[in-house]
Amino acid sequence: VQLVESGGGLVQAGGSLRLSCAASGVTFRPAFMGWYRQAPGKQRELVAGSSSGGSTNYADSVKGRFTISRDNAKNTVYLQMASLKPEDTAVYYCNVRVVIWDYWGQGTQVTVSS
Repeated sequence: VQLVESGGGLVQAGGSLRLSCAASGVTFRPAFMGWYRQAPGKQRELVAGSSSGGSTNYADSVKGRFTISRDNAKNTVYLQMASLKPEDTAVYYCNVRVVIWDYWGQGTQVTVSS
């Protein structure tokens, strides 16, 4: 399984970005597709997740601002980020769980300037 992320970059506070993560080589529908982030000096944290059953969950810090969605036909997960804040600055990682295996993307930098 290979994950290819795109969509990171530099944006001003209050702006928006959309991250994409396409999974290739997937045989079964991923049970989970989500996004984590890691800021310098901090632990990696779950930002948003989407289960194969359609449920979603979000970190409290992004509720109401970020939206996760997935296209099962394309094995792609998206993260629409709005009203970005400087504290959202981090490397964002895509995570896909297929059966019992976890796969990670290479990470994409999101930088929010004040």
